[in-house]
This record gives sequence, C-alpha cells and structure tokens, in this order.
Amino acid sequence: MPTVGVKRDLLFKALGKTYSDEEFDELCFEFGLELDEITSEKEIISREQGNSKASSASDVILYKIDVPANRYDLLCLEGLARGLQVFKNKLDAPRYRRVSPVSGDRQRLIITKETAAVRPHAVAAVLRNITFTQERYDSFIELQEKLHQNICRKRSLVAIGTHDLDTISGPFTFTAKRPGDISFRPLNQTKEYTATQLMSLYKTDSHLKHYLPIIEDKPVYPIIYDSNGVVLSMPPIINGDHSKISLQTKNVFIECTATDLTKAKIVLDMMVTMFSEYSDFLSFFSESAESIAQLLTRMCLLSQTTGDELEVEIPPTRPDVIHACDIMEDAAVAYGFNNITRTIPRTYTVANQLPLNKLTELLRQDLAAAGFTEALNFALCSQEDIADKLGKRISETGAVHISNPKTADFQVARTTLLPGLLKTIAANRKMPLPLKLFEISDVVLKDQNKGGFYVGARNSRRFSAVYYNKTPGFEVIHGLLDRTMQLLEVKAVRGGGYHIQAADDSTFFPGRCAEIFVCGKSVGRLGVLHPDVISHFELTMPCSALEMDIEPFL
Repeated sequence: MPTVGVKRDLLFKALGKTYSDEEFDELCFEFGLELDEITSEKEIISREQGNSKASSASDVILYKIDVPANRYDLLCLEGLARGLQVFKNKLDAPRYRRVSPVSGDRQRLIITKETAAVRPHAVAAVLRNITFTQERYDSFIELQEKLHQNICRKRSLVAIGTHDLDTISGPFTFTAKRPGDISFRPLNQTKEYTATQLMSLYKTDSHLKHYLPIIEDKPVYPIIYDSNGVVLSMPPIINGDHSKISLQTKNVFIECTATDLTKAKIVLDMMVTMFSEYSDFLSFFSESAESIAQLLTRMCLLSQTTGDELEVEIPPTRPDVIHACDIMEDAAVAYGFNNITRTIPRTYTVANQLPLNKLTELLRQDLAAAGFTEALNFALCSQEDIADKLGKRISETGAVHISNPKTADFQVARTTLLPGLLKTIAANRKMPLPLKLFEISDVVLKDQNKGGFYVGARNSRRFSAVYYNKTPGFEVIHGLLDRTMQLLEVKAVRGGGYHIQAADDSTFFPGRCAEIFVCGKSVGRLGVLHPDVISHFELTMPCSALEMDIEPFL
C-alpha cells in the first residue's frame, strides 16, 4: 500500500477541525485507511542520515497514512482532505466538468506518427486561474512523483509534464526525433544540450538516471514543442526550463505521454481533479436521496434514487470502481463495518461455476483417470520457448510481450501450453517411463477486436497433453483425443462432429501431424514432435503431443 506523508496542521486546517492522534486514527480506520506513523521531518532525516543532518530540519508533525493502492485520489493532501470531508458530511460530493476558456479557443496537442516507435499516446489539459502557495506547490509536485512511482510504473507507462501556459504558445506538437536533432535547455540548467548529451549528463544524476533506460536504446526520442519551436519536455526524462512552473504560475498546461492510453487518462484525471479546488472554475453539485445514496455520496460517489433503482455517478477520481460490488463496498465503509449486526441471512443462494471453469474441472478429473498427470506451469515464458524451440518465428505467434521483463524466462505471455509440458518432462527425466502429462489452462493471444476495456489481448482456454517414451506413442495421444471427444459428447463424423486430417506444422515431424476439426472448424493439432523440438528442450526420446482449444465446446 502506498504511504502518503502530510503535515498534520495543514491537514487539520483543510478538514476544518483539530483531532487528537487517537481521534484521527479512528477516523482513518472508519474511512478504510490506516495511520501508519506519527513523526516529523527531523526524525525521518535523523533515522536515514544521522543526527548531524537533522539539526536544521523542521519539527512539524507529519502523519504517514497508508492508502489503498488503487485509490490514486488519496495520494495528496487535497484529495485526502476532500474525501474525509465528504465522508463526514462536511462537504458535498464534487461533480467535475470540463470548462472552455472564457476567451479564445481550446488548446490542442497534435500527435505525429513518429511517436509510434517510442511512446505513442498523449493526453493533455489546462488548469486555469490557479492560485499557488508554497504548500500547494509542494503538494502539486509531490503528487506527480507519487503517481510516477505508482500507476505510472516509474514513468515507463506514463510520464507527467507540467508547464506555465503563459510562457508558451499552442498548438503543441508531440513528435519523435533522432537524439542528435534535439537541442534545448533542460530544467534548472543554464545552457542548451542535445538529447545525446543529456543522456550522458544524467547518468550520474541520482534521481533521473533510473529513467534513462526507458528510451536510451530507441532510434528516436519523444519531444514536445510549442508553436514557436520551444521545447516543453523530452518525456519521460526532463522538462524544458523555459516553461517551468512557479508560485506565480496562473495557468498550468499538463501533458501526459504514455505507452498505455488508459493509464494516461487516469493520471491526467488525477492531476486536474486534485487541484481544481484552487481554480476559479470550481463548481459543486449534490442531491440528497435515501439512506444508501447518502452513504455513497459520503464516499464521493454522487448518488440519487430513481424509482426502484439507484443511480451512482462515478467521478474521474475513482477509477477503482469498475463493478457493482465496488459500490457496495464503499456503502459498507460509510455505514461502518462495526455497525453491521450479525444475523443469519433470511434467504440463501447456490453459487455456480462459470461454465468454462466447470467444464475444465470435469475434464481434469477424467484425464487424470485416463492415466495422465496434471502439470501447472507459469503463464509467462521466454520468447525462445514459444518460437525458436518450436521451429517458429516470434512474429508469427501473436505473443503479448512484457515491456520490462526481470529475467529471460518471463519475456512473453505463453501462446501455447506445449513448452511448459516439455520443460516439466525435462525436469523429471529420471522418473520411470512413460511420462504422460496434461495441462488445461489459459494462453494469451493478441486480439485487436477485444471488447470492453481495450487491452488488445484475450485469454483462451487450452488443453494440451504429451506422451514421452522410447517409442513415439502417437496411438496413445490419438486415443486420448478420442476419449476427450467422447467426454464432450462429440461424435467422430465429418461435418456435425469431429475429424482429423493431415497438416504441416514446423513443430511436428513431417507427415506425422494432423489438424483437429470440430463442426468444420479447426480447434487444434496433434502429432509426433520434430526431433529438433525435442532436442531444444533437452530431451532424448520421441514424443507425441496434442493441443486444442476447449472453448468451442461450451
């Protein structure tokens, strides 16, 4: 859970009430938070750097508060105070709306096709008529850093840039150029550097050196210009010095560049909503309704009753609310879990498995009864496992790649169950022969047409089995297929049932591979594995295998 450090006196001022430490601890508990530590800047520096460094530090009391990892709206004093005030019915749940500038057109951020090679997405907004104090400014900067370390995944998914709008001129352009063609004066520097020079300069910077690997091996670097060619930022590394914000800044231009568009929109929503209260354009709206609507409104979920239904408006500060159960959880938090009376339910329900999971469980039992042992392998694997070792090219597999794999063994999401079974056999070669293994689990495939929240990929439930012995044993695998189809009540006939026919596949021995068809649709393959595939997985004996999709049988 992220920990937010806020100055106690500033928080109490924002709440309009002074609490004892015990009272505030209880308030946090009621709101679903935890007061982790009561300390001061001097104590923190003393622990980390020694008493000599702490002598000039402040004695201001700090509250360290643990907040849920998905509540990005509580990562700053403004969001925390707003949430607690609404919870205590001291403030109406805010309703946010986009406001056009009083004079002039809206600003535009133009994204060029060159960014696709390095950082393809960008979103932007303007906070107008902001009034900064030193505390507000510090909180504004700290929220950016909290978001960078949390949802932004250390700037690899999203990088935030904030600029004084009055020092630059739109429309703005987000593009990408070769490092040698980029030159500007970075934040807090006195002269211009090329992007290549900046990467060398910041290799020794304790803060920025961690972000260099995100783009340093790319042929082009992302860059944002204004209409006069002034550089705003080179995300995700550094902003330009020309547009830096200060206490005198009145209009803030916020840009979020990203590799994940959904995350970028969430981050932008957090930045503009958390500090909109310091803008002259702030407006609130609330309506009272029945008891549960009032409870939800206390949790910043503006609610009202319409007939027999409850309408709940989800603000941009609550991306964690994605299901009705999330709304009920907030209602329970507002009511108080300790206030719920323990009772025996007056009605009961019988839970049911998802049809796909139920089918999977039934197949597992009967496949084990057929003499095969179940294996459970990792969903992530290396590129070699699903491509080179199987005689395929990685570009043909439709694999989903991990952007920052920690080891070579977890580079991609698996597109087939076969490598995991072969690696399991390799790890158990000393066991008595034959080795008969199966696995029923999900693979992950790219899918540009995936509905709902766009992620560009989908899961597919597969069944795979392997027979390893001194002879290939194709008849064993073929028999397992027939038994599986018998369990699924699919007859061995063309057209309305299932059949197999010869096929070519680099994973299998030439002439020893067959494709499985059900009702005229291909669902998988079986055959004798190619000797090269067997040797790639450090095996020495012949092997037959089967893999098929079981979702069409639902």
